Amino acid sequence: MRTLEDLSTVEIKQKEAQLTGPRGQEVRAVATQPGWRDRYALGLVVIDVVVGLIAASSALVLRFGAGETKSFLINYRLFTFVFPLAWVAILAINRAYESRHLFVGTDEYVRVVRAGIGLTAILAFASFAFDLRLARGYVIIAVPLATLVDVVGRYLYRQTLHRSWARGQRLHRVILVGHARAVADMTQRLRNESHHGLGIIGACLPLGQSGRTEDGMPPIYGSFDSVAQAVRHSGADTVVVLSCPEIDGAALRRLAWQLESDEIDLIVASTLVDVAGDRTTIRPVDGLPMLHVEHPRLKGSTRLVKAAFDRLGAFVLLALLSPVLAVVALLVMFGPGGRGPAIFRQERVGKDGRPFVLYKFRTMVVNAEAKLAELRNLNDTDGELFKMRKDPRVTPVGRWLRRYSLDELPQLLNVLKGDMSLVGPRPPLALEVAGYPADMRRRLVVKPGLTGLWQVSGRSDLSWDESIRLDLTYVENWSLAMDLAILARTVSAVMRSSGAY
Repeated sequence: MRTLEDLSTVEIKQKEAQLTGPRGQEVRAVATQPGWRDRYALGLVVIDVVVGLIAASSALVLRFGAGETKSFLINYRLFTFVFPLAWVAILAINRAYESRHLFVGTDEYVRVVRAGIGLTAILAFASFAFDLRLARGYVIIAVPLATLVDVVGRYLYRQTLHRSWARGQRLHRVILVGHARAVADMTQRLRNESHHGLGIIGACLPLGQSGRTEDGMPPIYGSFDSVAQAVRHSGADTVVVLSCPEIDGAALRRLAWQLESDEIDLIVASTLVDVAGDRTTIRPVDGLPMLHVEHPRLKGSTRLVKAAFDRLGAFVLLALLSPVLAVVALLVMFGPGGRGPAIFRQERVGKDGRPFVLYKFRTMVVNAEAKLAELRNLNDTDGELFKMRKDPRVTPVGRWLRRYSLDELPQLLNVLKGDMSLVGPRPPLALEVAGYPADMRRRLVVKPGLTGLWQVSGRSDLSWDESIRLDLTYVENWSLAMDLAILARTVSAVMRSSGAY
């Protein structure tokens, strides 16, 4: 293996000029701008101030009217200008500007909601303790409006960052430290996900490993002893240490000391697979940091809340969409290429392996099941699920329904009946379940969903293994916040219609 000392200056500059970005594209290193995280946080402050001012001004107008000139309104006008500062302060107290809670995941939005609840409690306490006689209508409008608009504003602002990451801009410059196989696997996983913000610029491997036999390896900058040198030569700002026996606690501590002076981020990749951060807690025991892993939330009061949310949501959606459902049913029954019943019924496997009848708008010709055998060898997926990009059995109306996922809408009846949930793993066929290995049966411990994590992450464009991994990730890390995030992402996924066939 060639070390840093063996590389010529030209070779090092060539390595520095490339980042391994999402989807495997190479992007220029100059796309990474130092200090962009501070500017991003400053942008959040500006958004929060504007949101606070809009919310307070709206509360003033809606509660007291636009033309009122009464003397007591002077205090409320003054409070309207103070409210944005109070809003930013409560967000800061809830650590809504710290990098660890930004960029990905739902933690940022949870902290905004907590800030709204906290500000409401503070105003209620202050009003009672100091007899401020603050108008309840003003508070009831201002704080919830600020919370809701701020969540939306931060989401839209984050999307601009994610689009930059997808173009290879503002990426963290990452050096991977680990064995060749682990480095290749991590590089491939990061290439497949565009919303992580990590650009792999190189790796450090153990002595004796070249990594040349591994597919998708980034440039090798040296061994474990030269990580600090690799960081300086490559201009990296992040080091990710993968699990390997050579780097024990003492070695990791020495590496942290070496990176500390340059303020290089050090990330230790856990061997836990797809376990969300809120399920893990580090608790020191006699000076040793012990990682405690909580069991997934598969039972209890939160699941009762989910069940109530599912059925109420399904009822409301059915009521709102009933005219659309009627029109679609008529198109399916009398549309070109496939006259017949509007609803297609199929037995699927639900929670704990219990079968149920799933409802969908029919998108294929009436005798589609009989024609399946002759098309088996044309499967476009790599797993048990049969999918064809240009399935000849699909009718013209059915192709349009599939593009925008309108064929799935009758499953709201399954949700109302309790067979399914609004969000969950895809409901499999009995034939698919029969071929499941033991790990994959973990998908059946929760109700299948109308939409899910894999549907909003690429739909049918994903490989079978990746779809299963996303379903298991959902099962292990479910939360109501995750459900709401997936439902929000479903709208954009349907509008893009990518991976739908």
